[in-house]
Amino acid sequence: MGRKYIDCREFPSEINCSVALSADSESELLEAAVQHAVTVHKHADSAELRSQLKGLFHDGTPPAESPPHA
Repeated sequence: MGRKYIDCREFPSEINCSVALSADSESELLEAAVQHAVTVHKHADSAELRSQLKGLFHDGTPPAESPPHA
């Protein structure tokens, strides 16, 4: 299994979050992404949030440049 990442820069937010997270496993990335979403973006940790985050995972590593907004 290769690296996976999730990138807040893909989605506009009030705080213009520029965090991108990557990990070698989906479970490790999910835990980091949930912690970030709860702490920084004030989401509630739920099964729905976890499912949504997993759907935003990409293969590889985050690009150096900000990706286009979804």
